[in-house]
Amino acid sequence: RLPHAQVVSVESEREFGLSVLQRLDLELRNRGEAYRLSGVNSLAEYREKNPEQPMPRIVLLVDEFQEFFIEDDRIAQEAGLLLDRLVRQGRAFGVHVVLGSQTLGGAYALARSTMDQMGVRIALQCSEADAQLILSKDNTAARLLTRPGEAIYNAAGGAVEGNDLFQIVWLDDNKREELLQKIRHQADAQFPDRFPTPIIFEGTTRPLLDECQPLQQQLAQTEIIAPKAPVAWVGDPIAIKPATGVTFRPIGGNNLLIIGGGEEGSLSLFVSSLLSLALQYPQDQARFYILDGTPEDDPNSGLLGRISRVLPHNIYFLDRANLAEVLSELASEVAARHKGQGRIGKVFVMVNGIQRFRDLRKEEDFGFRRDKTVSAADHFSSITKDGPPVGVWTLVSADTYTNVSRILDRNALRDYTLRILFQMSANDSANLIDSPAASRLGRHRALLITDELAQPEKFRPYELPTRELIISIRNKWEALTENSSSESNSEGNSERNPEGNSEGIPDQST
Repeated sequence: RLPHAQVVSVESEREFGLSVLQRLDLELRNRGEAYRLSGVNSLAEYREKNPEQPMPRIVLLVDEFQEFFIEDDRIAQEAGLLLDRLVRQGRAFGVHVVLGSQTLGGAYALARSTMDQMGVRIALQCSEADAQLILSKDNTAARLLTRPGEAIYNAAGGAVEGNDLFQIVWLDDNKREELLQKIRHQADAQFPDRFPTPIIFEGTTRPLLDECQPLQQQLAQTEIIAPKAPVAWVGDPIAIKPATGVTFRPIGGNNLLIIGGGEEGSLSLFVSSLLSLALQYPQDQARFYILDGTPEDDPNSGLLGRISRVLPHNIYFLDRANLAEVLSELASEVAARHKGQGRIGKVFVMVNGIQRFRDLRKEEDFGFRRDKTVSAADHFSSITKDGPPVGVWTLVSADTYTNVSRILDRNALRDYTLRILFQMSANDSANLIDSPAASRLGRHRALLITDELAQPEKFRPYELPTRELIISIRNKWEALTENSSSESNSEGNSERNPEGNSEGIPDQST
């Protein structure tokens, strides 16, 4: 928690590192423009001429920077260009680069011309080849080092005459924590409002929905104005940018398909989507129809039902008994809306685990079926095909591509232009997005594919919401709707959530 830290990335991703370089490159351009307007050529001159406008020095520290270059791809090429620009031009604008790595060997690496621009080199014991890369072709002194912590400091661009032997200091863990606390307390005492909360990227964990900035902004609003295009916030991006969201637009095929992630992965996306969409609409301007396929023996069984209790909107939970009837009504409403009739407001149909609902599988009858009744699958197909242009969207999740293809044929899959993929085989990924990109995803990672994105966006899906967030959402609606909120909840709880299980989630009686 160093107060000076703007971005801290632990167990990082190449994409996130590249976004940091892009942000620093933008800062470099902004400072260049500020220099031009002030008529100065150095940081000292700018500070002297503009004492009221602080321009702090920026230090970029990259441990294991070779990770940028493990593949010869777009990320490696752009990272190489940006690092070269930062190293060559950064010093004049108060931007400095510290790069560290275990080795500089490998098929791909930072250009030699870039490393030659770095005036200070520190080499620990290494091979002759690495010593030549770190210092210079004629300087292999680092291969002769033997003692642990013994190193060569060279501020002469790697020339032999610049070698200075030194011993790296040992810093005890307890002492380090003591010093960090001291710095923190000093900064808080002198500048209590100076340092903003840093951007922290922790690659081994899933982000909290509680920390989603757009969601917090929605919670802070005192008046809800329905958007033209609602957004479901689903995770944190692998970049320095706003939260990753799925935008539902009134155009054909704008439905969402989620594949993989296990029971909890897909459920967390449904929960975050339900909460973020509901917060964007007054209670009479949005309806939700939920078909939840979470197994009864799953720890999170009934979670969607319990969370829905804190929302005053009309939320209907479907089962096999009323599925055909409700879908028939929705299909009729979609048809009426196309004629300029029907009910107002937005509608979201959410099917979690579609592979468990065979009633939604459209069977081929080859013209021999005598029973001409329209099935639930037929109604569902017409809703997904014709619904988005009139404000009726469908969100569907499935465990695998194989299972979803048994329910939805290729024509039906075309109605889902919005897709979120968790890790899967290269073949399944290619079938869904014409690329094996999803096969290279790790834990707590997913890809968002939309027509608006030039390439898939990698992000970290949100964790299930905490109790505190659910209470905040409940309190918001109570404040907005006063007594009408509790009345609509009391009417809806028994109808919308027949299992009546509120364990673990706050309701009106908590």
